[in-house]
This record gives sequence, structure tokens and C-alpha cells, in this order.
Amino acid sequence: MPILLQIDSSADASTSRTRALTAAVAAAWRGRGVDYEVVVRDLHADQLPHLRTPAQHWPRRLREGASIPDDLEELQRSVLDELLSADAVVIGAPMYNYSMPSTLKAWVDLIHVPGVTASFDEPSQPLAGRPAVIATARGAAYDPGTRTEGWDHVVPPLQLVLGEGLGMTVHVVATSRTLAERVPDLGARRAAEELEAALAEARRLGSTI
Repeated sequence: MPILLQIDSSADASTSRTRALTAAVAAAWRGRGVDYEVVVRDLHADQLPHLRTPAQHWPRRLREGASIPDDLEELQRSVLDELLSADAVVIGAPMYNYSMPSTLKAWVDLIHVPGVTASFDEPSQPLAGRPAVIATARGAAYDPGTRTEGWDHVVPPLQLVLGEGLGMTVHVVATSRTLAERVPDLGARRAAEELEAALAEARRLGSTI
């Protein structure tokens, strides 16, 4: 049974564009057959704790004697198992103040474990080759050649963690100008066109990855 792990992190439960994109991927995934399953983790509704000790960053054999409370160990193990059980993952990653939501960063910190999901003292990339879709939305515009081109600090870190660290095959679906209704200079028509194109790409990926 192929499993898609759908990760949402937007604080907006009703009009979020990243939630619309992840939902489009998930709907297309389900449309591939009755055996295609979607597991949803809503990081805003069910927030994970931030790292409480550096030992959580390492497997037991590399903790140099440090211990982790049983509840934290069990929680991290469940989050890791959920990801490792997935055949593909789609991550809703809105830009908040030029970076990802802290709820999403907490998830990243729990799943990027050198020696477990990423290579360190020994080769270890159990997720290598599996597809990951980053579905992102930004309030303004960050087009190539503009002054703000390099201001996106959401997608590049996720590409590094998922692609380089975990060895996954990363796809990016992006829509911008989400603040066009409040900032007319951004162009409401352009914003709508970008969203429609992103939704079409999300559906394509959901049916092919």
C-alpha cells in the first residue's frame, strides 16, 4: 500500500495556500487507486516540542553517554517511523518572516538525525530516492533578478536537509504574491495565475511521484 505523508504547518486552517497545495497533491495521490493512502500530520494543530537536549540530534550509539527522557525518545521515534514508512512526502512550508514556521523546524530537527536518516559515521540514507514535494507560499515576490531574489530562507534549507541530508528526490511547488489583495502593487491577477499554475503542478506531482 503506497503511503504519502502530508505535512502541514500553516497557522491558517481555512485559506492557506500551502494547505491547498498539499491537499491537491494528496487528492491526486488518492486518485491513483484505492490502495494509495495518505497520512496527515498537522504541525500547527498538533505541535511537536523543540529539541530539549543535543542528544536528540544523535542515535544512541553517538550520544557519548547522554540520556533522553523516555517520553522524548518515544515521540521522536514515532515521528521518524512515520516518515520512514512513507513512500513519498509533501510538506506545506509557508514563508513566515523570510523563514519556515518554527513548528516545521521542530519537525526537521527531529527527523534529520545523522547516523539514522543521514550519513555520518556510516552510510545511512534509508529515504534515498524517495520523492519529496516542498509546497511553499510567499507573501511578496522573489523573482530571479529582483532585489529580493535571495530572501527566501524556506526552500533552500529544506532542499539541503531533504535532498543532500536524506538523499530524497526533491520537487518544489511555489506560489507567491499571497499579499496581493492587501498590497495592490504585487498584482492580484499575477497572484491568481501563479496559484493556478502551482495547483496544476501539485496535481501533476501527486499523480506521478
